[in-house]
Amino acid sequence: MDNCVQPQGRVSVVVITRDRVDELVDTLARLATLPEPVPVVVVDNGSSDGTSAAVRVQFPDVRLVRSAENLGAGARNVGAELVDTPYVAFCDDDSWWAPGSLTRAAELLDRHREVALVAARVVVEPQGRLDPVCELMRCSPLPRRAELPGPRVRGFLACSAVVRRVPFLDAGGFERRFIIGGEEALLAWDLATAGWELVYVDELLVHHRPSPSRDLSVRRRREQRNALWTSWLRRPRHDALMRTFAALRRSVHDIDERAALVDAARSFAWAARHRRPVGEPLAGELRLLDRQPPADVALRADAPRA
Repeated sequence: MDNCVQPQGRVSVVVITRDRVDELVDTLARLATLPEPVPVVVVDNGSSDGTSAAVRVQFPDVRLVRSAENLGAGARNVGAELVDTPYVAFCDDDSWWAPGSLTRAAELLDRHREVALVAARVVVEPQGRLDPVCELMRCSPLPRRAELPGPRVRGFLACSAVVRRVPFLDAGGFERRFIIGGEEALLAWDLATAGWELVYVDELLVHHRPSPSRDLSVRRRREQRNALWTSWLRRPRHDALMRTFAALRRSVHDIDERAALVDAARSFAWAARHRRPVGEPLAGELRLLDRQPPADVALRADAPRA
């Protein structure tokens, strides 16, 4: 790997990709037209469709890291380690930041030193509708703090987050075992445990045009598995058991839930070894958030979590 990317401003963008060269080229072209010049790092998760060659030829100013294997969400950690700006914005190969949003995110993080992560509003294209997860964040039931720039949250969409680089890396970044799908909660809870605030900021904007080249059933099973792992790793014993029993009940009539349980169980020993239950009041905040209605799965079918 080459030397670290030199800072241009306050924010760098890390894009992860795998076998979606057309979507990636479109995203990089959009990032190149932003009024705020930002260094971009692309981490290619072992693509076999010519992705790396296309980036080298069409975007020579983009820092490219080619992994021989699929690092999943852990590829974002690789990108974050390379940059030399205080803030890192994450982007997927089928999403892009709106003009001005990265500059505004940096201003907010400069001003609010207790905030480690700001989550942007995500508009799903081409319909132009709000991602249902953003509606949940906007209506977060957590107690508000007037001095913060938005509602306090304990989860986010990775493709719409700007993080404070050092706390992100100190928290371990994204867990590589999770691949992609529901990997955000574990990181969010670890940042909160370390004393950081995470907020949703409606004025920040990301566009997401979900790629058609994905298996939604595989994604759903992975999200369900990762939710179980996150519970086993961080929730208090009683709460983790209740979540597991609920998954067992659903699995009777839900083949995806059943597959997720089996997959999760294979790594139960790993989860037990790395278990660090959160304390109060975070556990209480999570119970409060559990009472929110889930994001409509039908609405998210064409916009799975990135």
